Order: sequence, then C-alpha cells, then structure tokens
Amino acid sequence: MTSCQVPAALIHRIEEELDKEEEEIMVFLCRDLAPDLATADLRELLVTLSEREKLSFLGLSELLYRIKRFDLLKRILKTEKATVEANLAKNLRLVPDYRVLMVEIFENLEREEVSSLRFLLRDYAPRMKMAKDKSFLALVIDLEKLNLVAPNQLDLIENCFRSIHRIDLIRKIQKYKHEAVMSSIHSQPVYVNALQASLPNLSLIDPPYNSEIQNVSKEKSQNGQSLILAEPVHMSIQESGAVSSKVSDDQYRMQSQPLGICLIIDCIGNDTDVLEETFRGLGYDVRCHRYLKMNALNQTLLETGRLQEHRNYDSFACILVSRGSPQSIFCTDDTFPGFPLEEVKKYFTADSCPELLGKPKLFFIQSYIVPENEQEYTSLLEVDGNDEKIISNAKLSGKVTIPQVADIFWSQCKVDVSALEKSSSSSSYYLHCLSELLRNPYKR
Repeated sequence: MTSCQVPAALIHRIEEELDKEEEEIMVFLCRDLAPDLATADLRELLVTLSEREKLSFLGLSELLYRIKRFDLLKRILKTEKATVEANLAKNLRLVPDYRVLMVEIFENLEREEVSSLRFLLRDYAPRMKMAKDKSFLALVIDLEKLNLVAPNQLDLIENCFRSIHRIDLIRKIQKYKHEAVMSSIHSQPVYVNALQASLPNLSLIDPPYNSEIQNVSKEKSQNGQSLILAEPVHMSIQESGAVSSKVSDDQYRMQSQPLGICLIIDCIGNDTDVLEETFRGLGYDVRCHRYLKMNALNQTLLETGRLQEHRNYDSFACILVSRGSPQSIFCTDDTFPGFPLEEVKKYFTADSCPELLGKPKLFFIQSYIVPENEQEYTSLLEVDGNDEKIISNAKLSGKVTIPQVADIFWSQCKVDVSALEKSSSSSSYYLHCLSELLRNPYKR
C-alpha cells in the first residue's frame, strides 16, 4: 500500500459524518496499527497514523468500507465500493482479518446477547468491569488486555457463542481459522490454538508411548461390510504422565456433565444429523465438521486434542466418515495416500493430550474403500514434520489399523465405495446400527 499523508481537513470532514458507534468500530479496526494510542479518539488516531505514514487514501477507503459508509466513499473520497473490493481482493488491505471478524460478529449480535456474554465472561474474568452499556468490541478489548482473546486465541469466545446458541457466529470463527491455516500452509501459521504455548511441541511422527497393551481385534460381517472392533482396554496400565483418574482398575468414571467432547467429521454428509442427535442424547458436547479437506482435518484434530475442556470431562469420542483406503482417509481431496488413520489417535494420547490421561477414548470410523486403480497418486497433506516419513510409515504398517495404546476403543467399518455410489444419500448401515444400539440401552 502506498504511503502518503491524508489531509487533516479530510479526516475532520469524515469524522463529522460518523456516529459514536461508527467511530468505535474505526478505532477498534485500527487498534493494531498504533498500540500506543489505545485510548486515543478517532481524530487523534487517524491524524497520528497519517503522520506516521500508516494511513493512505486507500486505507481510509477500506475503513469506510468496513463500517459500510459507502455514501462517504463516493461523496468524499470519490471512489466506488467495487473499487475498494477489487483492492481488497489484491490483498491491498490495512485491517487484519481478526479485527474484521470481530466487527462482523459485533454487527450480528443483539443487545440481549451481549448482556448474556458479559454474564458468561464473569467465570473467566471475574475482575473485569462488566458495565451494562459495554459493547461487544469493548468486551473484546478487555479480554485482549487479559490475554484471553487474540488473533490466535478464540476458543473462549467460541465457547460463549455455543452457550447462547449462535452457531452461525461459531461458523464465522471456524471459517477464519480454516482460511488462516490454508493461507499459511507454506509459511508460519496465522492461527495456532492458544494452548500450544503451554503444551510440548506436537510431532505427528512416532510420538513416544508408555504402553505395551495390544488390543484384540474381531471381525464380523454384516451385509457384506467388514467390521473391525477393538476390545476396550480397562486395565490399570498407566500412560505417560500423571496417575490415572479411573474409579477402579476395571471401571471408568463416567459422571461428568457433559461426558466429554464428541468430534464428528463427516466428509460424505449422510449421517451427521443422526450421529449428532445420538451422542448429544448420551450427554456429549457434540462438535460437527462436514466436508473437510486433509489440511483442515489435520488442524481440527490438532485443535481438538489441545482443548483444556478435556480435563473437566470423563471421556472423548471421535467419528470419521470418508472415502479412503484401508489405512487412511481421503477427506474431500480424494487423493492417495490420504491421512493415515494411525495418526488420528496420536492427537489424543496422554503424550499429546494430558487432559485425557486414563480416560476412555472412543473412535468409530466408516471407511468407503476406493480401489487402488481408481486412486489419485498425489497428496495434498502437509503437517508439522516430515510428511514423507508419515506416508512411508503408513505403507509399512500394512493392514494394522488397531491402535496399540491404553484406554482406546477403535472400531472401523470398511465397505467398497461402490455401495456409496449406488445410493449416494443412503445412511451407513454400520453407523445406523451404532446409533440404534447407543440409543436403546436394552438392546445394548
């Protein structure tokens, strides 16, 4: 963006046209550009930014665009909305995506919902001044000061929106995270879960295990589908970390409310609703993701494994539905060799997720197997570490897909992808039976 000072008269003219709320939004959008002017009013802020050559006509146009004052764009700056959008598309922008996201959320909140947020935030920041007239943007600034919210730290706000049932705003945050990850595949990540600072660096390659338990597998055939079940391990074998939190050697404690997080990743789209209803009925906090690409799957697993909430819950469940090979899932990329299933569980062992130490971790996988002659021999997967080593490890593992660590139940159903192609909207027989048995304790 070219730098040239904006005349004070022009700033004054624009300021006179804005109401208090629009001024608040502008100041919030510019907050990162001059941290030393956090308490400045709009006029002082814009003049200083101009003097420091951080504000140009192009930047001023973007600010007016962000507050939707298209009339001022045309009347004062003599430019069109489409012109600003074209510049933004070329990445000629002044405001960080995080600030834009917060403003979009602010514009979609009702007064009563902001009041609910103020109440919910008392649990996290009891000393924070909760003035009744404080706006959402003001709340965000207070949380930033306490290091509870940041561009790479949005779990708290996301959880608050879940409490007030604003799923649409959660989706906005998840979209921001996803786009940040995708834009940083070949560079330093823009969005990293806030817990990464307090946990050891996670490597997807051969994390250490402190368990010699090998789960026993069973194969059953139902309607031509191969069902592989791993017997749940209930022995008092300690994973690496602190002492197990089990009630006894052969019984897990299952009393928390909710019982735990249930992560559903459905890249086919036929079973999400019934699975969500089933596990929510069992008392789980269900979090659904549809049609993920492999990089998004990697990020979702990484973020879920590092949630502090696990420490308050007694279990964890994960359901994966996708096309793939016997040892991997393709997500929506449909590329070989895909994401190795052996890597999935490693996000939730005690080494990577201490909060789930000694707690049951349940995995249910519906794999629609694509024949080798129909697989694309390219890979879009990029993860932390040497992905070539991950792929070679997956190939060497052959048909071994049962995890060899404690406290994990692993169930995988493999069926030829032709079953999906014959009836693209039909539900998985395996997942249908699973849901039915979990709903009906008598059958179970």
